[in-house]
Formats: sequence, structure tokens, C-alpha cells
Amino acid sequence: MALAEAIRIAKEHNLDLVQVTDKVTPPVCKITDYGKYLYQIQKKEKTIKQKGGEIKGIRLTFGISDHDMEIKAHLAEKFLQKGDKARIEMVLRGRELALQGFAKEKIRKFLETLDKLIPIKVERELKKEFKRLTMIVSRK
Repeated sequence: MALAEAIRIAKEHNLDLVQVTDKVTPPVCKITDYGKYLYQIQKKEKTIKQKGGEIKGIRLTFGISDHDMEIKAHLAEKFLQKGDKARIEMVLRGRELALQGFAKEKIRKFLETLDKLIPIKVERELKKEFKRLTMIVSRK
């Protein structure tokens, strides 16, 4: 449709001609009330922010050293600062499956390290899923 004709139709109905996207040729426009259009966009952005962002994964190993654990904690802190949630995961292989108490202690130690950097809250408790232990944490 020609631009002049679209503007004429919009004025006849007391509405606005709103450009939806300019990434294609010709640009996509629609005839609507501009205030209502802005409200819908803001509402969509607000619901995305309320969901808490993405879930980022932090994978720990069974024999992780204290220094490596601190580095992973700093990485998790960056994710939490941005508003994302962090999934802490430890994959257990072979003999490690029999030593789950030791693995849970490692995860608890990681959470203490992370809690010193940024206050956290546990979204989902530590759970055994097949051959891995997982939990989800977010910022308080």
C-alpha cells in the first residue's frame, strides 16, 4: 500500500500509522492507536523482566579445588547480578555415585562461597536427577 493512502485511511478512522519494523523493505506499518501500541509493548517487556531472566548453568566437578570453586562463584555472581537464575549442577560418574554425601558437601561449600559474594535464595532444593545433582538459586 502506498504511504499517502495509508496515512489517509488512518486519519479517516482517527488512528495513527505506526511503523512496526524497518528491518525489511518495505517497512512494516499498521494502523492503530499509538498510545495503546506503546502500552502493549511496555506490558510485554514487563512480563519478560518479571520472569526472572534466563537460567544460566554452573557445572561443578566432583574434585573441584577451592580456587576453581571461587572462580565459578564469581561467574555465578555475574549471572545473578544481571537478574538471571543459576542452575548449579554436579555430574557424578562411576565411583562418585556412591559418594553423594561428599558431593553434597562440595555444593554446600560452593553455596557458602557464593552467599558471601551476593545474598542468594534457593529456588529449587538440591535434587538428584539420574547421574547428577542440581539446584536452582536466585538473588534475594
